[in-house]
Amino acid sequence: METTLRGVGVSHGVAIGEVRHMGTAVLEPPAKQIPTEEAEREQGRARQAVEAVAADLMARGNLAGGEAQAVLEAQALMAQDPELIADVERRIAVGSTAERAVYDAFAAYRDLLAGAGEYFAGRVADLDDVRNRIVARLLGVPMPGVPDSDEPYVLVARDLAPADTALLDPTLVLGFVTEEGGPTSHSAILARALGVPAVVALPGAVELAEGTVIAVDGSTGEIFVNPGEEKKAQLEAAAAERRAALASATGPGATSDGHKVPLLANIGGPADVAAALEAGAEGVGLFRTEFLFLDDDKNAPSEEKQVATYRQVLEAFPEGRVVVRVLDAGADKPLGFLTPADEPNPALGVRGLRTLLEHPEVLRTQLSALAKAAEGLPVYLEVMAPMVADRTDARAFADACRDAGLRAKFGAMVEIPSAALRARSVLQEVEFLSLGTNDLAQYTFAADRQVGAVSRLQDPWQPALLDLVAIAAEAARAEGKSCGVCGEAASDPLLACVLTGLGVTSLSMGAASLPHVRATLAKFTLAQCERAAAAARAAESADEARGAAQAVLSGE
Repeated sequence: METTLRGVGVSHGVAIGEVRHMGTAVLEPPAKQIPTEEAEREQGRARQAVEAVAADLMARGNLAGGEAQAVLEAQALMAQDPELIADVERRIAVGSTAERAVYDAFAAYRDLLAGAGEYFAGRVADLDDVRNRIVARLLGVPMPGVPDSDEPYVLVARDLAPADTALLDPTLVLGFVTEEGGPTSHSAILARALGVPAVVALPGAVELAEGTVIAVDGSTGEIFVNPGEEKKAQLEAAAAERRAALASATGPGATSDGHKVPLLANIGGPADVAAALEAGAEGVGLFRTEFLFLDDDKNAPSEEKQVATYRQVLEAFPEGRVVVRVLDAGADKPLGFLTPADEPNPALGVRGLRTLLEHPEVLRTQLSALAKAAEGLPVYLEVMAPMVADRTDARAFADACRDAGLRAKFGAMVEIPSAALRARSVLQEVEFLSLGTNDLAQYTFAADRQVGAVSRLQDPWQPALLDLVAIAAEAARAEGKSCGVCGEAASDPLLACVLTGLGVTSLSMGAASLPHVRATLAKFTLAQCERAAAAARAAESADEARGAAQAVLSGE
């Protein structure tokens, strides 16, 4: 019997295949005591397992490259956290086995995160994955993970750890469905980078029986269980139509009446450049620089290393626009040498620009490296600060840029509602705005961007979020300056039209989404986009906003 379920579509495309479930999680080790004389040997086993898992995660990151590499390197640092290792060794010293000590130490850390209001909840899946890998190695059992199969399938899981998602084989994994997660979770971002259709936050996903045939529509979020031949034909026809539209859409981003909307790429480092160029990116709208700082939890990278890395990216876009975000540390991206370990609410504490202003030498080195990397190149370099709250923040960043001798445009990310509401004030100090819709939604709705239970509030179609985008875009227009979107909202083709109608001047997204957005924008005039934006803002919910915009653009 054919039934329809609905989750959150996070990666475009259609996949039809049999369900295969993620490998079973590691069982809880028995709580048996060991003699005191075995403690040292058990501590050695624990250290070896931790180092082996960290090395494996780093190796997976090197293979995956790009954004996945930064995520997996962060997981490796999590595995090697000195406080966690010290806790493991303390537990072994009083009689626990290595595997039980690891299990209990990670459980305590997990409880600590939950007790902090779940601001770190988005990393719980990552933490559980690290624990499972260490315990599996100690027990000598297979690692939990992607199932072995000679035939293509649709992967179903409660959640997917980055280590699994990063190395999915698209020739075997047709698509994936998870019960947890949200549109801005690590797995969603990596799915888009891979071009694998994906749906997250689907209630009861893990109850789908092994071998059941399902059709996954990563654009609408719909899951069709036991689809009939007619439904399969409809989905395959729609997918073919989308592919044809993608192939026919080339060149710079623009509406059908010629209103230019530059389409830029979000990248995590030089490894992402090739895909961006292949997808026709007109430049880089968000160059995340965090990956450079993950190699060493105790020291920032040298200026020389930074110069070499930045120059690789800048050289790839001659006479193009490259927007670099300076280090965004804190909250879900802690760094031992920068961020405090005892903040009660890390996402509301010292993060982003606040961290850099407390450590001006780190900011000064990064800005100096960017200045040197751009020397002699025709690239249009722009540099922006994360987590700008007000004009005082914007002025402090602009002053730091000037002091470093940086010849570039200085900008501010709008991720905090106050920056959107007071955008004209912020623009007195900087030359452009870039809306990070992932964090802007998180702070607008007090809804952690990684928690599936609040994913409806992370939906970028929420009218309140669209209101903030409109306010920022109008402020930029009034000041004669630009206002782009670099959050995941830009990767939704329909929403890209609405953002254009709201007055956004550029859109930046993962490379895999660029053709979809380019093709959709080219179908509609600016006036149609503006009417769709007005209809979406007049709605009362995200679903209503999406439906209203769709109705306007489809001529209903």
